[in-house]
Amino acid sequence: MQRQTTLAKPREVKRTWYVVDATDKPLGRLASEVAIVLMGKNKPTYTPNVDCGDYVIVINAKKVALTGNKLLQKKYYNVSGYSGGLRTRSAKDMVERYPEEMIERSVWGMLPKGPLGRKILKKLFVYAGNEHHHEAQKPVVLEVVK
Repeated sequence: MQRQTTLAKPREVKRTWYVVDATDKPLGRLASEVAIVLMGKNKPTYTPNVDCGDYVIVINAKKVALTGNKLLQKKYYNVSGYSGGLRTRSAKDMVERYPEEMIERSVWGMLPKGPLGRKILKKLFVYAGNEHHHEAQKPVVLEVVK
């Protein structure tokens, strides 16, 4: 008797909304847990070529923790494509001015690249403060290990 592998179909995927509090959570651990839920790897019906993940709301992005000396030494780069168009920002500057972008970048680094990865990333919502406007979806609290 052969066992059949169940493959998820896009129309049959049940999606849940989760809310994650980033207060004092290490950035990398937070990003990896969020990426797993976004891809759906925490579900038994995970299929690599189908978006079977859930929606994730990250609050308090401004209070995310960086271990070691990363606050001063870690750099984020953007290139415009023009000569001299390299912009460098420190992690301290990112936490103070662009906390949402910092978490989005770290999660994007852990997602598959290509059309499916871009589709998955659209299910991530990051907010610097404690408030979000997704109460109507009744998000479930997702606890991330410190």
